This record gives sequence, structure tokens and C-alpha cells, in this order.
Amino acid sequence: MPHRIAALPSQLINQIAAGEVVERPASVVKELVENSLDAGAGRVSVDIQQGGVKLIRVVDDGHGLYPEDMPLALSRHATSKVRSLEDLERIGSMGFRGEALPSIASVSRLSLISREQSAEHAWRLEPGEDAPQPAAHPVGTTVEVRDLFYNTPARRKFLKTEKTEFGHIDQTLRRLALGHPGVGFRLSHNGRQVFDAPPAGDAGARERRLAALLGEAFIENALCFEQSAAGLRLWGWVARPTFSRSQADMQHFYVNGRMVRDKLVTHAVRQAFQDVLFHGRHPAYVLFLELDPVLVDVNVHPTKHEVRFREGRLVHDFIFRTLHQVLAEERPEATAPAAAEETVAADQAGVTPPPGPQPPPRQPGLGLAVAERPAAYRAARDWQAPAAPPQAAPVEAGEIPPLGFALAQLHGVYVLAQNAEGLVLVDMHAAHERITYERFKAAREGEGIRAQPLLVPVTVKVSPREADLAETHAEAFTALGMQVDRMGEQTLVVRALPALLRGADAERLLRDVLSDLAMFGSSQRVLESVNEVLATLACHGSVRANRRLTLEEMNALLRDIERTERSGQCNHGRPTWTRLSMQELDRLFLRGQ
Repeated sequence: MPHRIAALPSQLINQIAAGEVVERPASVVKELVENSLDAGAGRVSVDIQQGGVKLIRVVDDGHGLYPEDMPLALSRHATSKVRSLEDLERIGSMGFRGEALPSIASVSRLSLISREQSAEHAWRLEPGEDAPQPAAHPVGTTVEVRDLFYNTPARRKFLKTEKTEFGHIDQTLRRLALGHPGVGFRLSHNGRQVFDAPPAGDAGARERRLAALLGEAFIENALCFEQSAAGLRLWGWVARPTFSRSQADMQHFYVNGRMVRDKLVTHAVRQAFQDVLFHGRHPAYVLFLELDPVLVDVNVHPTKHEVRFREGRLVHDFIFRTLHQVLAEERPEATAPAAAEETVAADQAGVTPPPGPQPPPRQPGLGLAVAERPAAYRAARDWQAPAAPPQAAPVEAGEIPPLGFALAQLHGVYVLAQNAEGLVLVDMHAAHERITYERFKAAREGEGIRAQPLLVPVTVKVSPREADLAETHAEAFTALGMQVDRMGEQTLVVRALPALLRGADAERLLRDVLSDLAMFGSSQRVLESVNEVLATLACHGSVRANRRLTLEEMNALLRDIERTERSGQCNHGRPTWTRLSMQELDRLFLRGQ
């Protein structure tokens, strides 16, 4: 006999909701602090005891609550942030569901004390009370959450150690502090202050906050940028590829101030780092995307970590192209005109700055001839400096370029050079590999990706949706050097592949591209595979260790590094050069101490 349908009691409903909203103590901190931010707080203090299990106290100086609204704030689906469907489609606040406080209160002992801006005094609402009582408190709100999961022991068993749970709280609050630089944040654990980040009102203060929260090394290696297009604005800091991480623990992305974890965003960032990141490493960044709230749906999951973009492909391409360009433009910085004694030192070393930009003598042994490659690829391997691009300033008499002038070669592996700041060391193979690779890519872009018909076309069984995708994106496949025809409801035929990928697994390549098209609306799979081949050719075609170079060859390499995109890393993500300033050299030898 079937069970009769019955309405659930409100307490059970709130506990079910708590299972989605309150994953662990860090979830409670996130929800409470986001409420404080929505209340216009200028400072937020968070006090934790025993990893958040015994006590979580969040104090803010926001606009506070009216006493008659305090009991309502603890009831489900009650909020001041959404009034209509139109509001739900243009959410600008951190919270909007009206689920956080009642969910937290259902699995803890929650007390609330608040004073509205125009009120003479504050009001306190304790657990089990229906009406608040007068209390003393400055303008703002304090929420205390005690004995988390005391009435759901099964949930408490899933919590980790006190240190682990507090680590999640620390990371959550640091993420919130990064996303809201105009607000001050303080965190303490068991009476000990962990960090205190004052409000950051200008660019310098923001960088100091970044250094305090993420470490000095991040800001020293970060590239600051801002880009706007098509109603989108992306700005923030992205670390150089050489400052990569073994874990994805320093990736902070915000959409209209909300910290999110989004597959589309992660994929776009990974693509931008595709050929500059060491294998298995993860980029580090703090990025802010701003767009019309109508174009992003934050009402996807109760935790609000996920979002859905209405123009996902536009957002993906904008993020990818912006970061790709930021990384491409990272080159050795220009130096001020050299002092007289530095110019004399360069002359004494046998390196006289040329009067203007002159291509070095062509050295016929430096390239690797591959007869079957097109002429453009063979030309790209020849070591001959091209005409300087518009952004590259010419080297004039009395001026030392960013990487200076070569002094010598060390063990046939490194080039030593002197610039205005001190000593420059260059890994000649890694640097030449990047230069050759970028020339290969330029040649490929000039010629396009040449297709080669398959002797035996490959038939691939796919779903009707994938077949529709292939038919819709036929021109994209052609541009990638692939010919894909539809032969039936669920059948595709691959008739041609890029010439550089002959022998590749046509079926696997097609399925990978279709997977990308289905998830992100575009695919770089073929291009990445072509680039992998070019990277291999560049590696084999670059100057090898123990190859003796003349000063002219070394200087030509330095000039090529200065004008080549992404020249700070080789194709595998290794650094190509480093610099030791005179101050650093003096410290090594204890000079002036």
C-alpha cells in the first residue's frame, strides 16, 4: 500500500536545505560574510573557535536590521534583495535566496544582534525566542553560530580536523577579501589574530593587500591588466608562467564581485597558457569579469559557486584572447639610457652598441633543414633577425637594450650578458626554441593549415546532436585543415586531416573537437595538436648545448628574445632567461656590509 503524501515540517525542510547550503563551517562563514557585504559593511570581523564547530562570530558595520525584520530573517525564503522575477534576472547582490540564515539556524544555536542606522539601540534575538529584546551594540550586525551540527551528529562526523576546517575558513575569507578590496577584513582563531586586511582604496593599496593575502612572490610575478570589449570587462592580475603552481590553489575568479568556480572560465584560462606552462603545472591569477547582470545567471546552485553565461562562447573567447595577448606582450622591459661608465664597461668587454638596428650576419648552421616542409617553415628556422616590429624601439648609440650585450658563453649552455641593471643569463637552447616556435606559428598563420586527404576516409558513429554540431561548424573544421562530411543521421566521415598531423587518430581527434564544441562552443584541439608538432620541430631545430656562438650570434639571440612574444618561457614552460641586479650581486659578496 503506497504511503500518503504529507507536508514536511519546517524544521526538516530547513535541515534539508542546510545539506546544500552548509557543507562545512567555511560555508557558514561565506554566507554570513556575503550578507555583511550586501549590507554595505566597510569592515567585517570573523572570530572562530575550534575550527568553527564551537563558535563562528561575524561582526559588521553595515546598515543593520529593523527589529521587526529579525524573526523574518530566520524564516525560509524571506529576503530584502529580490522582489520580482525581473529582480531575479538582474541579481547584483551576493545573496538572494533567503535560505542561508534559516538553514544555518536549523543545525546550530544561532543568535542575532543588530542595530539599524536610525535606531537608538540594538536588538538581540536568541535561539528559541520569537521576539527580539533590547541590547547594546553599535550600528551593524553580529551573528553568532554556536555548536554547529549539534543536532545532526552524522553531519559532524564528516568534518575533518580542526586545522583542516579552519584552513577552509581562512581560504574562504581570503578569497572574499581579494574580491572586495574596499572592505576591511579581520580573522582570528581561538583568540589569535590570523590576518587583518584594512580597506584598500587605491591601486597601491590593492597590490599590498594581494601581497599580504597571497604572498610577496605573487605580486612580484604578476602582470596587471585591464581589457574591455563587447560589453565585457576583464581586469586583474595574472602571474607569469614561470610562477606556476603544483596545485590549482591560487586561482581566484570573480564575476561581478562574486567568487565562482566555472568550467568555461577554467578552460579559457588553460587555453591561454597552453604553450607557455610547464606540464602538470597550474597558472595563478586574480581575475575580475564584469558584465551586465542580465547576461549571467547566478541562480544555478544553492551554494552560488556556479554561474551560467547566456553568451558562453563570447565570454570564453574574450577571456582566452585577453589573457593570450597579455602573456604574448610580456617581454624584457626597456631600460633607461645607460650611464657613461656602463657603456665603457660594455666597450671594454668587446661589445660595442651598434648605431642602429642591424640584422646580425646569417649563420647557416643554426637551423635544422627539413626538406619536406614548406619554404616558409624552412625560412622560419633560419637565424636572421627580422625587421623590428613597431613596438620594438631601435637600439641607439649610448643606449643599452633590455637584455644588454653579450659578454661570453658559459659551458656552451648559457649566454652571459650585461645590461643597465646588472647580469643577464640566457638559456640559449630554451630561448632559441621559443623564437623558432613563434616563427613557425607565424608562418602557419600566413599559409593557413594545409589539409591532406586521407587515402581511406574514416567513418565515425556519433550521436545525432554531435552530427548536427559537425554540420553546423563545417567551416570551422575546414579552417582547421579537416574535412568532415555527414553521411547519415548518426554518421560522420573524416576525409582530410592537417598535413602536419598525418598519421594522427582521426576518430579520436574528431570526437575531442566535437566534445569541445558541445561544451564551450569552440575548439582549439586541432590547433593545439598542430602547435605540438611545431613545438617538437622547434625543439629539434634550435641551437644545442655545446654549440659555440660568436658574440654576434649571442647578440642576435638577445635581440630576438626582446622582440619575440612569450619569450620569457620556452615551449615547455621553462624560463629562458633571468637577471641578477647589481644589488643582488653585491649581497652575494657582502659588499657594503
